[in-house]
Amino acid sequence: MIFRPRARTALFALALALAGCSSEPASRNGAVSGGAQFVKLVRDADAAMAGGALPEAGRLLDEARELEPDNPDLWVGIARLRFRGGEHLTAIEAADRALALGPDHAPALLMRALMVRDAHGRADSLPWFEAAVAADPGYVDARAEYAATLGDLGRHREMLAAVRALAEIAPDDARVFYYQAVLAQRGGEPVLARSLLERSGMATDGVPAALMLAALIDLDQGNHASAAETLDALSQRQPANVRLRDLLARALLLGGREAELVTRFAPEAARPEASRYLLTLLARAHERLGDRAAAAPLLERAARQSDGALMLADRPGLPLPTAGLRQAAASAGWGTAAMDAQALRGRFPASADIAVLAGDTQLGGGNAVAALEAYALAARVRRPWVLTRKAVFAYRQAGDDAAADTLLARHVAGEPQNVAGLTALAQALAQRGDWQRAAMLLDHAIALGGGHDPVVLALRSKTARKLGQGDLAAMLAAAHADLHPASLVKP
Repeated sequence: MIFRPRARTALFALALALAGCSSEPASRNGAVSGGAQFVKLVRDADAAMAGGALPEAGRLLDEARELEPDNPDLWVGIARLRFRGGEHLTAIEAADRALALGPDHAPALLMRALMVRDAHGRADSLPWFEAAVAADPGYVDARAEYAATLGDLGRHREMLAAVRALAEIAPDDARVFYYQAVLAQRGGEPVLARSLLERSGMATDGVPAALMLAALIDLDQGNHASAAETLDALSQRQPANVRLRDLLARALLLGGREAELVTRFAPEAARPEASRYLLTLLARAHERLGDRAAAAPLLERAARQSDGALMLADRPGLPLPTAGLRQAAASAGWGTAAMDAQALRGRFPASADIAVLAGDTQLGGGNAVAALEAYALAARVRRPWVLTRKAVFAYRQAGDDAAADTLLARHVAGEPQNVAGLTALAQALAQRGDWQRAAMLLDHAIALGGGHDPVVLALRSKTARKLGQGDLAAMLAAAHADLHPASLVKP
């Protein structure tokens, strides 16, 4: 049935989206041009950055700047250093300088591609990746990031072609096998996917995206205990990753470990920001344990939970500055938290992360306009879904629904595999009576795994009724009732 996709259906959007998520390359596989001493200094600076020795990297780049101040490789290195050091806005300036000095310089083009991907979406970044590959067809990082971006956009045939091109110039690169493993799993070949993943060595090396893929393959093959073990270890490394914890809860439920699921996730489900998926999983666990009374309020919350409601509460796993400000808000009010955030902005004016925190404190205090100003600054560097969602909420609080809907549409265009974004845009279109477009978005969301969400199913059933598709509406309503049985939620 269309609302019951198998686990692999949602794999590509989830696993590959974790692959290339940094705005600067992990290494510089492209050649560095210049004098011998300059090249050595830049290479040594790259090595220092890789080892976390940012002050040493800065010192080496200062020396390189004395030798060749107008070399684009120098400014690529400076951009990477500033980004790693949290000076995001000045990193953009350095990247712009690199591109101005070398319009056809492949590392500078790749840097721009990565920054455009983070700030404007994957679709807008493709021409920059293509330009980087055209400038240096042997640039391994450019080809790898290009392939990953195509995959994130759901353009699997093009991704396969890009992976094959990468294999021609770097046949032993681990990403060749990893990307092929993702494509194999997406195509319903888990045995081949596991073989390719093992050849990559990335799961053995503890790369989070590869471990996620291994867990998803295990889920697809019914190895629920192994999947839960992997996801548990990953969630300890990434405690703020909500999607990861939702998958762990799913693995526990599929593995028949309902009591463990309830014990581990009941406190998390009690928080206002708990996902609808987690609430539904926990309700199912209670049902299987025979506690229908505990399941009923969870299903009721899952049916009523709105993506428009934004919670800025403290919770485990948040970065220390974020947790500190939210704790300050809880104890002394959002006004105090806003003053603390402003002090941080004074110390770190080029940090996009601090700009987001400042926006959060303004939004928490009810100042949507000031929040949007801070979020706009942060979005120059990166615009993940969590930031888009906050900005959309702020626009609606400010009474500008048109801007909110435009931002949602832009985000979905750049990240078409994001179920939450698709659902939010579909809800906005439905409110305007645009049932046809809302239905198309919801069908895509269901195909990506959104069929477990009662809100998605209920809205898709409503769009079917509005479009005169009675049989489909009835089928979707039955699926919604299966997730949200009336016998549980009605006294």
